[in-house]
This record gives sequence, C-alpha cells and structure tokens, in this order.
Amino acid sequence: MAERLPQASRQRRGKAMTAAAGSAGRAAVPLLLCALLVPGGAYVLDDSDGLGREFDGIGAVSGGGATSRLLVNYPEPYRSQILDYLFKPNFGASLHILKVEIGGDGQTTDGTEPSHMHYALDENYFRGYEWWLMKEAKKRNPNIILMGLPWSFPGWLGKGFNWPYVNLQLTAYYVMTWIVGAKHYHDLDIDYIGIWNERSFDINYIKVLRRMLNYQGLHRVKIIASDNLWEPISASMLLDTELLNVIDVIGAHYPGTRTVRDAKLTKKKLWSSEDFSTLNNDVGAGCLGRILNQNYINGYMTATIAWNLVASYYEQLPYGRCGLMTAQEPWSGHYAVEPPIWVTAHTTQFTQPGWYYLKTVGHLEKGGSYVALTDGLGNLTIIVETMSHKHSRCIRPFLPYFNVSHQFATFLLKGSFSEIPELQVWYTRLGKPSKRFLFKQLDSLWLLDSGGAFTLELQEDELFTLTTLTTGGKGSCPPPPESQPFPQVYDDDFDVDYPFFSEAPNFADQTGVFEYFTNIEDPGEHRFTLRQVLNQRPITWAADAYNTISVIGDYKWSNLTVRCDVYIETPEKGGVFIAGRVNKGGILIRSARGVFFWIFANGTYKVTGDLAGWIIYALGHVDVTAKRWYTLTLIIKGRFSSGTLNGKSVWKNIPVSFPKNGWAAIGTHSFEFAQFDNFHVEATS
Repeated sequence: MAERLPQASRQRRGKAMTAAAGSAGRAAVPLLLCALLVPGGAYVLDDSDGLGREFDGIGAVSGGGATSRLLVNYPEPYRSQILDYLFKPNFGASLHILKVEIGGDGQTTDGTEPSHMHYALDENYFRGYEWWLMKEAKKRNPNIILMGLPWSFPGWLGKGFNWPYVNLQLTAYYVMTWIVGAKHYHDLDIDYIGIWNERSFDINYIKVLRRMLNYQGLHRVKIIASDNLWEPISASMLLDTELLNVIDVIGAHYPGTRTVRDAKLTKKKLWSSEDFSTLNNDVGAGCLGRILNQNYINGYMTATIAWNLVASYYEQLPYGRCGLMTAQEPWSGHYAVEPPIWVTAHTTQFTQPGWYYLKTVGHLEKGGSYVALTDGLGNLTIIVETMSHKHSRCIRPFLPYFNVSHQFATFLLKGSFSEIPELQVWYTRLGKPSKRFLFKQLDSLWLLDSGGAFTLELQEDELFTLTTLTTGGKGSCPPPPESQPFPQVYDDDFDVDYPFFSEAPNFADQTGVFEYFTNIEDPGEHRFTLRQVLNQRPITWAADAYNTISVIGDYKWSNLTVRCDVYIETPEKGGVFIAGRVNKGGILIRSARGVFFWIFANGTYKVTGDLAGWIIYALGHVDVTAKRWYTLTLIIKGRFSSGTLNGKSVWKNIPVSFPKNGWAAIGTHSFEFAQFDNFHVEATS
C-alpha cells in the first residue's frame, strides 16, 4: 500500500500519479493526473452558468419505532463512542440531520415509544430517550438539524376513533406542546415538523398546525409533508395556494431516486425523508452510496434521511440490523461500526447544509454517477460512485437492472474551479474483505499544470470523494468488548428512586408502555415497581396487540424459568401474564406465539400458546383478586412447562411443542394499569 503523501509534495505538480488503493499485488485505482488534451467524453464541472439546488443535508431517523431502545443502556465509554461515530463532525457519519419519532404510545415497527401526553391532562417531557439523543447530537454538532414526526398518537386524541384528525385543533396543540417542551425543558430548537408518518394527511390539519405554530411564535419551525408518496400531496398543493404556502418541504419515502412532475412544479424543496432501511452489510452500504448521489441526479432531492440511525433493538425484531451501525448489546458493550457509516462520511464530512449542487452532475458512461457541490466560497467537493446492481439493491423499491463496468472517467474543472491546485482524495471499495477499503485517505491530486483535468480509473462498487477541504477524518476508538449473549441469569427489582430514563433497561415494549413507578402508599417491598401505564388503546400506526407486552432477553432461550411479582389494578376484568419463548415482536406482535401464564382479578388463570389467547393449554380457578401482590413462576423445559402461584403449583408438565425458543416477557390482558416487581429470569440453554 502506498503511504499517504506528505503535505510538501508540490514537486509532483503535473506528473501522472497513482494512488494505490487496491490489493497489495496491484496498483488498483490509479488516479491519473492528465495534462493532455481532454477527450470529448470528459465530465465538465462548471459554475459559469450558475448553480443547482441548495443542499439540505444527510441524516438518519431514530424511531419508527424504538430503534434506539438499547442504546441508552450502554455503559460508558462505549455509549459516547457510538454517539461520536454518528454525530461528531469529521469523525464518522457526521450527520447533518437527526429525525426523531414523536412518541405516541403505539407500536411503530420495533416497539412502542412513550408519548409526552399519555392522557389528556398529562404532560411529561422526560419520557423515552429521544430528548436525550437530540441533546447528545447537539452536544457534538451544535448545527445539526432536528426534525420530529408522529407515527402513532395517544388514544385520547381520537375520542373513540382510531384517527388523529377528529379534532384538528387538539392534535395540532399536542404536536405544538412537544416542540415547546423540547425548547423549555431541553433547550432544543426543532427545525422541521411532520404530519403523520406514511399515513393519510388532512389538508385542513396542516393549515391549522401552521396557524398554531405561528400563534405560539414558532414561525421558524418548518412543515414537511407528507412523509409518504409524492402524491397526492404534490397535486393537492398545486390546487390549493394556502396549502402550497404552509408546506416548506415535500418529503417522500423510498422514492427509488425518482420524483414526479407535480412535485417539481411546486418549486418546493424535495427530500427523501426516509430511505435505506437495508441490512447494514456491504450491499446496504452500496444501496446508500448509490442513493445519496442519485436521489439528487434523478430526483432533485436535496436531503436524504436513512432509516435507521443505529440498530439498537433486538436483532430478531423486524428489520434487524438496518441501521447505519449496530449497537444491540448494552449488557456486553459490544457494537459494530458498519460500512454505511463510512459511505455516509463520503458526503457528510465534505459538505454542509447551505452548500449548492452544481448543475453539472450526472451518470457515468459505463455506470455509476457523480455529483459536485460548492460552498460558493471556492470550495468544491466531488463524489463519484460506481455501485453495481448486485451490490446496491435497497430493501425497497424494486431496482431495475443496470450495468456498471471498468472505465476511465475524465473530469474537467471550469469556471471558478479551474484554478484549484489540489484535491484531497478519500476512497471506499466494497466487496470481498481482501479487496475492501472503507473511507481511506489517498494521496492528494495536484492539478496545477493539468488545465483542471484529471482522470479516475473506476472499478465496480467504488466510492471517491475529491475535495478542497482538508478537514476530513476517519475517527477510531479502542475496540469495544467482544460480543456476548444476554446474561443467562438476569434480575431487576426496579428500585430506582430518580431514574434517568423512564423505562427499565433491556425491556422492549411491543404494545403498551412500561415505566418506572413509585408507590407512595407502599413504604414496603413494592415501593418501586415497573408499571404498565396505558389505560386506552393508542391511535395505532401498526397492528398493535390487544394485550400489552414487553419482551426481554435472548431470542435463542429455550429452557428457562421466569419469575415476577405482579399486581393487578383493575378489579374483576384485570389480568396480567408472564411468558417465555415469545417468538415475534414489532409489527408482528399480534401473532406472537410462546408460553403465556395469565392470572385474572376474577379468580381464574389460563395458560396459552399465543399472546392473543386463542391456543389454550390449561385454565382453572386460583385465589387471586385485584390490588394484591402475587408471585408468578413459569418453568419451561424441553417439551413441557409448569407454573406456580406464590410457590404453589398451579399446573404441571403441560406439553409445549412450539415455539422452540424466544424471549421472556411480561404484560397485561388489556390496556390497563398493572405493576411488576422483582423480575427474575434464568435460562439453562
């Protein structure tokens, strides 16, 4: 490998130079500095005829849902290292935009996120972890752009209907309080607010929201709509001048790098406000590399926001490891800086919101693409990608076939860029580990005697950034601890007087919201508990279960003992459960199978093979009532299970053939208040 050139290498002006970025046996990727006649096929980069659209940034989504759930429980220094890789300028992904879910108590892909208003007269701006995450992002990059978007809404807003637009003023007030609370309690300025993720928009609601924001003095908060498809929002805006005026950005999801005529006719900023959503291996990195360039080239999109920020949720939940990096083991401290981090850095470290794309951007003759951006002050950044079809397929939408092959691409700098003397070079090659490079700085390119021309030799699945900026950096931390499975013995007594986060570590709520709770009337053993706090079904985004449930542990667990103290708060109709081998979560939670041990306030018990309660293994009577503590124990070993209540056997050796493994869980029969304490799980396999 060629060593990086020292800064004082000006003797090399005008010479053809090779930046060795390939395998040791060959000088792969020669960068040929051409002072010769430029061939007719050169790609001209020129600002003489003005500039293209303003660049708005690259970002990622936390939420939609509960995708950062496990991150908050990481011990230091690993948690701060992860945050540095995401947000610290010139270190890792160096994100320009952070978009978060406005928690609405409903299941929104990989779990529920708590609302700041569970009930009509309830306000609490310290629930969940998005506030904390936004502050950590701002700490590292004070200029980061913050966005909020609801997926689900608390049930009281619907007044009996599963619909957020029953009372437009009330819903607008609810969203406005989140923005005001962010500022008042956390000194966070929200820059953009959305409508309802991937669901119907209401034209009158958008207008009411704008008026509500203005009335509160929040004129600076911009509205993005509709976080779904380009239509019908674009056509609606063209037909309604007031709507056109109140929407600042049209945001589309998974646009496949394309836009539509109506969206362009609005003359509004166009964003891919959710994209990527792909496993964070080399193919996922290729997907991201391709769309970061081509969303602008093909679709005029000036911002791309990846779902999701960091894969900090149990991997067997839907879309496991679809984050820019992976941090799903707080118990071990292990995390992985995945290739999408470095692909993102190729753009984010060498541009800023407020830069402009050049008009001269486009596709390469033999596949791939190039964009160029400038700050208008003499700086230039060029990003070239040659991602192949096979190694850049995103999870959606369908990608029509295209071909990429070996090529030489000559670029000619003209206009105000013609006198640029030197370009820094950063390089990524995806694919086989032996030939793989992630965000490697190569020798810089000297252009002084070349007439502003240079030629790149390009192979498949490569990414180049050529830039006048010298501030780029590939950050690194000491290796994190080795990966470890979830502890086989785990206890939590929830005895936390002033919890920093509202949720207990490692519990992943899949329907309902489970929060630390203080029993003021109980000075004894159960003063501090975990409480399910929803008493009403939320306005759902996905197919939430009809029971509440929070899962925990290792999905591979098969033989295990789960024990927990439980407290039913609702007389007659109330009920709670503990469970093992729970095999589904996220948007699939309704169909979860497992072994569920229920007790009810009416003095009955039930053992079921599913959360919904259709598969009944056993039922009967027990001495149980509301407002008393009981200890439930569930033992699953091989093909048999048993259960005890306060240490006394209730049922024994019931055959359970499916599923073979899954998480432990706690939950309630319906959306009802109930408490849990002294949780214990012990797995033997």
